[in-house]
Amino acid sequence: WLQEAAQKLKPSAPIKFHISSRTDTGVHALANTAHLDIQRAPGKAPFTAHQLVQGLNYHLRLQPIRILSAQRVPSTFHARFCALSRTYLYRLLLGCAHHSQIPVFERDLCWAPAGGPLNIPAMREAAKFLLGTHDFSTFRSLNSESASQSPVRTLLQLEIHPAPGFLAHHYQHRELEFWEVKVKGRAFLYKQVRRMVGALVAVGQGKFSPQHIQELLELKDSRAFPPHAMAPPSGLFLKSVEY
Repeated sequence: WLQEAAQKLKPSAPIKFHISSRTDTGVHALANTAHLDIQRAPGKAPFTAHQLVQGLNYHLRLQPIRILSAQRVPSTFHARFCALSRTYLYRLLLGCAHHSQIPVFERDLCWAPAGGPLNIPAMREAAKFLLGTHDFSTFRSLNSESASQSPVRTLLQLEIHPAPGFLAHHYQHRELEFWEVKVKGRAFLYKQVRRMVGALVAVGQGKFSPQHIQELLELKDSRAFPPHAMAPPSGLFLKSVEY
């Protein structure tokens, strides 16, 4: 979409966007970053940041994406490789006995795991095992690209805290609770965040002990991850990319 929108601005050379972070189908982005080189025809002044934002958004008006801001960067800048960290949020909805109880405005924007309340203190204890630098092989899904990547990653932050729903004041008459898992690191393996959240929820449900998370880490084997424990994409949001 971005590529097509930029080409409609009639640049003098083909454009390629470089995105900071790719997301799986069904995962959301509150804010992402990309860079592009765009040249206008000889004799035309370069686009200003305002012109670029307005022009791209005009051609993106039918798509579920908007440009929030633009600025000039040095030729050495790369949206992906210059990022210092990426922050993700995973939204959990507790208190739903059945998926039909998920508020209509929250559908596909959270995960309502079945089985009653979650043991949040146990989840927080388990999260401590994931912080820091580890071989996260167990917590990645393998594909043709990820198989060649180093499985060593550094988790800078992993917090679990209560959060409001998008229309929280309308839910007060119902026993619904929103919680967020906040994850920050320089880079993540394929589906790593969804696997970590799924494992933490299993701890909260009493299916795993907190120490089981450490045992999974130490196995360093993608196949050791329990089947069906990965969190669905609907609750995951790329919150920000830090430079």
